[in-house]
Amino acid sequence: MAQDVCPARAEPTFSFTQGLVFGQLSVVLLLAVFIKFFIFGDPPSPEVTASLRATERRSRTLAHKKSLLSLRTASARQPAQQPTLNKKKSSILRTGPPTLTIGSILSKTYYKVDSHQPESLDWFNVLVAQAIAQLRSDAQHDDAILTSLTKALNGTSRPDFVDEIRVTELSLGEDFPIFSNCRIIPVDEDGLDLGPGKTLDADMARRDGARLQARMDVDLSDMITLAVETKLLLNFPKRLSAVLPVALAVSVVRFSGTLSMSFIPSNSSENTPTKMVFTFLDDYRLDFSIRSLLGSRSRLQDVPKIAQLVESRLHQWFDDRCVEPRFQEIALPSMWPRKKNTRGGDDAIHDVERSMGKGKGVEIAKDLREEARKEVEADARADRAQDSLRYRRRPRAEDAFSMPGAMPGSMPGFDAPP
Repeated sequence: MAQDVCPARAEPTFSFTQGLVFGQLSVVLLLAVFIKFFIFGDPPSPEVTASLRATERRSRTLAHKKSLLSLRTASARQPAQQPTLNKKKSSILRTGPPTLTIGSILSKTYYKVDSHQPESLDWFNVLVAQAIAQLRSDAQHDDAILTSLTKALNGTSRPDFVDEIRVTELSLGEDFPIFSNCRIIPVDEDGLDLGPGKTLDADMARRDGARLQARMDVDLSDMITLAVETKLLLNFPKRLSAVLPVALAVSVVRFSGTLSMSFIPSNSSENTPTKMVFTFLDDYRLDFSIRSLLGSRSRLQDVPKIAQLVESRLHQWFDDRCVEPRFQEIALPSMWPRKKNTRGGDDAIHDVERSMGKGKGVEIAKDLREEARKEVEADARADRAQDSLRYRRRPRAEDAFSMPGAMPGSMPGFDAPP
């Protein structure tokens, strides 16, 4: 009989209501922790963030250099290939000296890479400031920059949960970048320094493909601002289930770094033009000021995590494009003087003729030429009159010994014959 008795079932400790309340409280607690520490958490100081980014960039650069050196070591161990037969070239242009090497260029320009003092580049700062000032002036009277930015922000890479992006503020700043401490250093074909204690000679430069590189410090303290507005769309479970307005303003406050520039000569066999290569070293500093606004009625202002996310993406965008070991390569046009590139002279008159009509333009051009011819003739007559006046005022040889009151033709000290 005792075996047929069923064991007593254990009753649950919490009822259904208690479990529901506990689950809701757990969700609320998790949301509170997420909002407090993820959204409204204090961001690290700018110095700590800049130090961490600089360390990461430096480690990436060192890893790239080590990989290049390992590849060179492996290629040096391979047996040398048989030289290929080159096509015989014309010797018409070989009357002059051979192609200048880096050593000869430095010697002929009196530049010693070991002892030459860095240059201040004040003249270059003035030219750059004029170009930037003209760009800002054109941007105030033309919407080309605004149209290009709007088109770039709303390109094909815009995700589906982001609505159309509108530019609400664009400021190109008021100050100008300052370039200084320019120096010329020799580097190898990969842009790496030759190393301390390694002198530069012509044979090594020709064999290793070395070239000259200009490095200069860049410093900019300004307020370059771009402000945009958009909406975050929630398309689940149905389209436009929720809409969150977002306003974001990003300002570049400070930039300081080292700009590296060099030229890659053209290659006739590969039909490649001369190229200018520039990059920034990994020791740069880029500071942003980011303002954000979320919501339409109950708004969240300046969320720290949003600022960190945007700043991280901007640094990544800059590092992936023009921070070593990556660089920008620009093909230079031909510098040989050509007729189609000539401006000035009679071109201004032809422009007047085209803008005002052929008949009236020809009359105006004819009048201008007639006035110019009259001015030239008047100047020539004035010059002739000036020359004749100077000739008349020039004393004669016999007048040099004449005295006041003397008879014409008489000389002092001689008496006239009786």
